[in-house]
Amino acid sequence: MLILNAIHRIGTLARANLTHKFDSTRSIISSCPRYSDNTKEEITTEGNRSTVCTSKGAHRPIVSVETSIKYMDSDAYKQTYGDNLVWKLYRRNYKGQRAPRKTRKTCVRGGIISTGNPCPICRDEYLVFDHRNVKLLEQFISKYNGEILSYSQTSICQKRHKELVIALTRAKDYGIITFDVPIRQYNYFDWKQNE
Repeated sequence: MLILNAIHRIGTLARANLTHKFDSTRSIISSCPRYSDNTKEEITTEGNRSTVCTSKGAHRPIVSVETSIKYMDSDAYKQTYGDNLVWKLYRRNYKGQRAPRKTRKTCVRGGIISTGNPCPICRDEYLVFDHRNVKLLEQFISKYNGEILSYSQTSICQKRHKELVIALTRAKDYGIITFDVPIRQYNYFDWKQNE
């Protein structure tokens, strides 16, 4: 018993004294430009993309709206999503048998993807909500009544849903997207009681 306690204490001390602990969430994105402490010079790394770095070392890729619009027409988009909507084949991980009513607040915290299964918009950096990106915005409008689909149906995080609402409102104000609902004629004799 004494030997097992001694081995356990040695293992605990060894784990506590590790100088480098592996962080799985930070290993997802490893292409942030790093700056030396004394100067503002950038230390280049292989495979570096244009990114924004905050003071905490977090990074988020910058993709312009024009690039996102070109991506929607590209072969890479067609190969990834095919004829489906962006959110159609996505399934969120959740505990239990039923999905929660609300989606998560955000998938990206501090410029780093903080979850193992981000929403369809957060996982693809080339999908940007903007009032000019009409092809992407039309995927989140109901074809029956012209309203915005809820986040519980599309499974996007609440932060991206707010961006979607803002982009759709701007597109509607600028006249880029019109919400024409077809007029449907009802036969009220089906519901009228016989007198």
